[in-house]
Amino acid sequence: MKTENRKSINKIALILKITAVILCVALAGALCAAYMVYTGLLIPNEIFITDSDIVGCDVSRYQGDIQWDLLARQNISFAFIKATEGSSHVDPAFSENWEQAFQTRLYVGAYHFFSFESPGEGQAQHFVETVPVRKQMLSPVVDIEFYGSYNEQNTDAPAIREELSACLLAMEAAYGSKPIIYTTPEAYDHFIKGYYEDYPLWIRSVLTRPRLDRDWQFWQYTNRERLDGYSGPEQYIDMNVFHGTEAMLRELLLE
Repeated sequence: MKTENRKSINKIALILKITAVILCVALAGALCAAYMVYTGLLIPNEIFITDSDIVGCDVSRYQGDIQWDLLARQNISFAFIKATEGSSHVDPAFSENWEQAFQTRLYVGAYHFFSFESPGEGQAQHFVETVPVRKQMLSPVVDIEFYGSYNEQNTDAPAIREELSACLLAMEAAYGSKPIIYTTPEAYDHFIKGYYEDYPLWIRSVLTRPRLDRDWQFWQYTNRERLDGYSGPEQYIDMNVFHGTEAMLRELLLE
């Protein structure tokens, strides 16, 4: 073998080794970052949150026993509590969470998980029966997102929008305030985009800032925060930011 050929082969081998090392380091770094995000050691969106932002949480039975006085002493100003789901389910921790949260300084609201399997008006009635009108509560929330086996391919967006509209209108009539719509980017594109533009929007985006074609009022920026004051099967808690001033947040309170 000629010396020139041997040198070329050695050079190529060296380049391949260096490339392999770089790829291994990059993969290890990516896996490490993914692990840190999954376990809440790294919250990517925290870089966008400032001391002047109005931050809050949302909870359900999965946070278990909540010490609301302790939770409220941390850097949060509002809390949304799961109340109902579909036309019959009530979150078993709702009643206790609802009463105790109102004994704190927090602005408090309740949310309903929207089912694709029940009439919208019936779901609204179920929520109203569970969450009586209360002065100084935040506007009710309807959470619409894909769940279980439901996805973009097997859901009829116009038909579901019809039921969602019935639910929203019935809630608005009962509480005298337009409900807030909570959704994910996928569900937003499928059900909400181009509709309901006069309703407050709460968007989930746990890795990046929301990228929407309209303004949002609430942003769920992580589902991997840890706070003091709760002990349940879920060790993490969802965190949100309100896009506006405290005076603007107070405009969402029922009179």
